[in-house]
Amino acid sequence: MIILDTSFLIDFFRNGDLASAIPNDITPATTVISYYEVMSGIKRIKSPKEAQFFSHFFSDIEILPFTLPAAGIAADIGGRMALHGNTVNAFDICIAGIALANHAEEILTSDTDFLEISKYSGLEVRIYDRARAAGT
Repeated sequence: MIILDTSFLIDFFRNGDLASAIPNDITPATTVISYYEVMSGIKRIKSPKEAQFFSHFFSDIEILPFTLPAAGIAADIGGRMALHGNTVNAFDICIAGIALANHAEEILTSDTDFLEISKYSGLEVRIYDRARAAGT
């Protein structure tokens, strides 16, 4: 399983060709945290086009929950990072906890916070080309 992070979901909306960044042999999923981040953004900007796209998208993909085991893993990662003075977005740590609790092979993102998180968690990170996502 590969986790599609919020950054990927937003860029995928802008450029559907990014689907080629998802390995053919790995099942994609996303997290309830990414669902929240995307949907709160849509509510804020009131975009009917994005609302329709993501309503369909989220009905077709597995959305992994933030469970107690995922929270425990995230707390361990966050604690280790804090001990080393390394802080990143707490939502990203929660997404990593969800990914690891569900035995995901990797996360697909453009968010470099996950490169820091991987140093404390072992989560594999696949960074995609944002320039390609922007169509440049």
